[in-house]
Amino acid sequence: MTREERYKFIIDWFQKNNPNAETELHYANPYELLVAVILSAQCTDKRVNIVTPPFFKQFPGPETLAKAEFEDVEPLIRSVTFANNKTKHLIGMAKMLMEKYKGIVPDSVDELVELPGVGRKTANVITSVIFDQPNMAVDTHVFRVSARIGLTVNAKNPLQTEQQLLKYIPTALVHKAHHWLILHGRYICLARRPKCEICGLKPACKFYQSDMKYIVEQDARKKIKK
Repeated sequence: MTREERYKFIIDWFQKNNPNAETELHYANPYELLVAVILSAQCTDKRVNIVTPPFFKQFPGPETLAKAEFEDVEPLIRSVTFANNKTKHLIGMAKMLMEKYKGIVPDSVDELVELPGVGRKTANVITSVIFDQPNMAVDTHVFRVSARIGLTVNAKNPLQTEQQLLKYIPTALVHKAHHWLILHGRYICLARRPKCEICGLKPACKFYQSDMKYIVEQDARKKIKK
């Protein structure tokens, strides 16, 4: 199977089996998504979705968050990873939004990455989800799944992964492909033991064809013997 054929198979499969893929973070507007994505760094979406409702009740917009003190914010997000740093980032982000953008979340990656706590991945998420721009956010799931199934070759960092994926994924599908790969990595293509036995991408997956197929077959034989 050529690389182009692999991409076609995988995209077709996702379009058929998960046509409405979207972020699992809960949000009502660009500000809320920006806060949620900053909080989600090295933290689960489930945990973030528990933390954000009381946070947004106290800080419904950047104008209120920009006036907050560290001790006002940190207790609300204490259960997420790196709460101290994220507290500083959130307050700094809100202040810059108010001072430079009049409280409006900008719609370009270059502007977003200037905000405290916002890296390229976060900026790509915001521009993709909110503004439907063809930007590919690469987190640990996207990086791992893309390499494992063979969408990327020898990509050594998130930027190289992003560049390879954008080369082959149709522009109109990039914003969905981000969620396809994240959700697949979160629930099927797990880091330690991928669930190949229930994965519909097996016919196109380089990892399964080269390594995992043998392991799954061996496990099946053991179950039969028992």
